[in-house]
Amino acid sequence: MRSYQTKLLEKLKEALEAVLPIIGIVLLLCFTIAPISNSILMAFIIGAVLLIVGMMFFTLGAEMAMTPMGERMGTRMAKTKKVGIVALICFILGFIITISEPDLQVLAGQVPSVPDMTLIVAVAAGVGIFLVAAILRMLLGIPLSYMLWILYPIVFIIAFFVPEDFIAVAFDSGGVTTGPMTVPFIMALGIGFSAVRSDKHAENDSFGLVSLCSIGPILAVLVLGMIYHPDGGVYTQTVIPDADNSIEMGRLFAEGIPHYMQEIFVSLLPIVVFFALFQLFSLHLNKKSIVKIIIGIAYTYIGLVLFLTGVNVGFMPAGNYLGQVIAGLPYAWVIIPIGMLIGYFIVRAEPAVYVLREQVEELTSGAISGKAMGLSLSVGVAISLGLAMIRVLTGISIFWFLIPGYLLALILAKFVPKIFTAIAFDSGGVASGPMTATFLLPFAMGACEAAGGNVVTDAFGVVAMVAMTPLITIQILGLIYKIKDTRKSENISRTVVYEVLPLEAYGDDDIIEL
Repeated sequence: MRSYQTKLLEKLKEALEAVLPIIGIVLLLCFTIAPISNSILMAFIIGAVLLIVGMMFFTLGAEMAMTPMGERMGTRMAKTKKVGIVALICFILGFIITISEPDLQVLAGQVPSVPDMTLIVAVAAGVGIFLVAAILRMLLGIPLSYMLWILYPIVFIIAFFVPEDFIAVAFDSGGVTTGPMTVPFIMALGIGFSAVRSDKHAENDSFGLVSLCSIGPILAVLVLGMIYHPDGGVYTQTVIPDADNSIEMGRLFAEGIPHYMQEIFVSLLPIVVFFALFQLFSLHLNKKSIVKIIIGIAYTYIGLVLFLTGVNVGFMPAGNYLGQVIAGLPYAWVIIPIGMLIGYFIVRAEPAVYVLREQVEELTSGAISGKAMGLSLSVGVAISLGLAMIRVLTGISIFWFLIPGYLLALILAKFVPKIFTAIAFDSGGVASGPMTATFLLPFAMGACEAAGGNVVTDAFGVVAMVAMTPLITIQILGLIYKIKDTRKSENISRTVVYEVLPLEAYGDDDIIEL
């Protein structure tokens, strides 16, 4: 029990470090240039408290349950010689996990021309197919960069045949469907598969599953756009809380908690059922391990319920209203640096970012620093928010950002160590999580409304931008590591030469005496 308490306190400290800067920035804006009503401010503060507690439970739960479950299932499947059965299981797993992802229901509502169930099934099938492709890539040892160089050009070629109003929604889908429930499990599944391999590239291939699973939804939505010829997406305006007193404010959160309890239960159930079947027929873990995983699942459930309640009820309206107020100022351009500042800190509050950082540090034995990873992600998201705010104010097509961005990311993949490419493309799906969907996207939507722009074409695409820039910044981090390693090797070589050269000054007799 004491170890759990110690772990909770450790996770609480991490959550406070992640969320307090966001609270500070929002409060500073509220008391200076962006006045908001007391009800919105109170909802934001209560939401922040729930967010901190939720992150504390979720990160501990993912560490205790989601990661061990994924790794052990991946290891067990990789040991079987029946590739067809592995492919079928991975497809079913990817399909049912995606269908139960709460954000997918929201995405379906943004595309009125396509029936909701058609879009949901298509996206889930896309994730299932690409999860199979990712697993087969690992088992066959195919470099991730080869697949990325083939798939992303296909994505952009198809995108040119889809109505412009639909493009941003399609690219957003890649980040939306890889949520905090599926990402930790899928990443752990990859580590489990690579653990069976003993070749020198096994570590490099441990990552990359999330990156390929993010392509599936984009392709699926784009193909549907070609079939149904939608006129564009729609969006549901954010409901601004209007509570006159504390009882009404409490009622807002009390109504939200049962809704997210049901959502997370439906999301978590397929993973638990899959693991239970594996345990029954294949794994046969001991009682102590099972108890630990059950406790971890409970922590994960509690954490995500509190987290999603806090961000959806408290953060979403605050983000939307702040965007409206700041973009409505005479000096609307100030929203660009403000957006960058918010983006820099808000990615630290993404639940799955902690899981990625810990897995990277663990797998590389600390060779790749979690701190450096976090800094690269923060810089990447800051840049993406700056570019997104430029789009909001000017209406520039998202293609002018995505095509050069992905091209640069693919070119970098040729020069950086393979593991950095895999981590970078995974980090795109990890960074574009619920904090992006519930604070940054409403922030952009509110700003776009105030600026008189087209919300569907100019505000949507924030998730896609957030998913793109870490591909570049993490790979630049890989270049830095590569240069450092090269210099270190050169210094070692010089030291060896320096130590050997003085012997040449001695004669043969002197060397014998030495």
